[in-house]
Amino acid sequence: MLKRLSEHLFQHEDTCLVYVIVNGTEAVLIDFGSGAVLDELASIGVERVTDVLMTHHHRDQGQGLARANAAGIRIWVPHHEQDLFANIDLHWYGREIYNNYDVRQDRFSLLTPVGIAGTLKDYARYDFGGRSYSIVPTPGHTIGSISVVTELDNRKAAFTGDLIAGPGKVWSMSATQWTYNGSDGVISTVLSVSDLRELELDVLLPSHGVVMEEPAAAIDPLIDRLRSLLQLRGNDGLLELCREPEYKKITPHLLWNVRSFANSYTLLSKSGKALMIDYGYPSFHQTFYAGTDRSSRRPNLRQIGYLKKWYNVSSIDVVIPTHYHDDHVAGLNLLRDVEGTQTWVAENFADLLEQPARYDVPCIWYDPIPVDRRLPLGEPIQWEEYTFRLYEQPGHTLYAVAISFEVDGKHVVAIGDQQDSNGNLYNYVYKNKFRSHDYVLSAELYQRLKPDLIISGHWDPLELTDAYLEKLARDGETLKQLHDELLPLEEIDMGAEGFCAWIKPYQIELSAGATAEITVEVLNPLPVAERVAVRLVAAAEGLAIEAPEQAVELAAGEAGELRFYLTAEASMRGVKRARIAADVTVGARRLGQQADALVTVI
Repeated sequence: MLKRLSEHLFQHEDTCLVYVIVNGTEAVLIDFGSGAVLDELASIGVERVTDVLMTHHHRDQGQGLARANAAGIRIWVPHHEQDLFANIDLHWYGREIYNNYDVRQDRFSLLTPVGIAGTLKDYARYDFGGRSYSIVPTPGHTIGSISVVTELDNRKAAFTGDLIAGPGKVWSMSATQWTYNGSDGVISTVLSVSDLRELELDVLLPSHGVVMEEPAAAIDPLIDRLRSLLQLRGNDGLLELCREPEYKKITPHLLWNVRSFANSYTLLSKSGKALMIDYGYPSFHQTFYAGTDRSSRRPNLRQIGYLKKWYNVSSIDVVIPTHYHDDHVAGLNLLRDVEGTQTWVAENFADLLEQPARYDVPCIWYDPIPVDRRLPLGEPIQWEEYTFRLYEQPGHTLYAVAISFEVDGKHVVAIGDQQDSNGNLYNYVYKNKFRSHDYVLSAELYQRLKPDLIISGHWDPLELTDAYLEKLARDGETLKQLHDELLPLEEIDMGAEGFCAWIKPYQIELSAGATAEITVEVLNPLPVAERVAVRLVAAAEGLAIEAPEQAVELAAGEAGELRFYLTAEASMRGVKRARIAADVTVGARRLGQQADALVTVI
């Protein structure tokens, strides 16, 4: 049965409450349940559902979505939960079960994947069925949950999913615990309902519970009860840290948000525009995230409103990342989409942001990040009254830069995550393309630049001293020497990373019957010139490789490239992450399947 709530709004009680927004003989649904709502629509004159907007991924919200696919209904899902709809097989295959400390309800998900028309991005507006909808990020019940806000029958309505179930009520407390013994979702729920309260809504429409005609009266007791729970658990102080950012002035025009997960810096111009250095997860509570899948990580713009309010910032004009890791770039697309911010990136890792699937390195963000301007290394870059120079800074990762500029009479260098403020060189990761001499190079760079201040990704700003520079140089040489002594470099030198071949792209996606070009980068690791032979092999039937064996003559330590062509047979469909590998022989020495890549056939 359909219950009429207003002229154009109906409610169907199913495995969740499904809302029907009518536009003549067509309708838009909020959530879908089992799909039984489709059997009731003729009774209200609806002949066709055009779109379903999902508030979150839980199975009770959309277990019948295959029926929507079959009916040709477009399905739209929260951007950060898209993989829990379209690629749920991969999630089921990879999800930890034994010794599991990730207690999110991400297995309360669809059993099989469904096709989606697109995603609903945070803070964006969409038009469906002649009506405009705003997407409000409201994590709490799940990390990726959204609320959908629209003007409906002269009321400002919010479809809130399972964020709030009634005055002072939530549908599930268990769902709010994202980490083992944590209060993560509770804190996020307080922040999310507080954001909704500021929107001056007329009605809240939950997925489970009761329609709330007085939103403030429903939200306030929920905040009070959750705060009391946090106080009982000893987490109320953490809530206060998460409610708003805390900016410190390093200089009058250089700000540091000390409550972001990785440090984010803001440079203020005379015109009122701002430039940011790094923008990943800008809220402290995002340290709670347990998983690494897309649905477990979510940037936000909470700090931007405060920045504009407190410092009269007119716009976030430009953002420049120090390196590619997610905790430094996760929010870049959000800044672009909502604030119109331009992304300027050093030329030595701009391609990685724009084409992340080509690379096999840790901490890559899930989506391509468009680059508006590729910045040359070592050359002056002008923004407003400031001049920057970017320098290659390998160590923490090969794909990083040091950013040098002057502000308020101080020479500042932003170094990302290169080393801590005590100069300790522990923050290198071999998979990040670490080379044993990298910290020798960065010590030499700092000695040449001689900045007044170093600002970093996870530590307090540091006034540079000769003693600090001497320690960096001394420890950098020691680090190189130890690696040189530990590795059999006289016999074979595959670098600190330990490999001599790499396949690009690492993630290959092609249609059935289509062909993809693959590049295999190879290194001659031997101390003499040799012929380096590569045999490309595929583990799955139906993947054909043209001229699978190729070779190149390389000098000692020289790198080269070989190109291969991979074709998926026309009958090969729906294959996820089939494996290919590059089997390498250098001279007479077989090194085996040195490199791998993943192939998805759609």
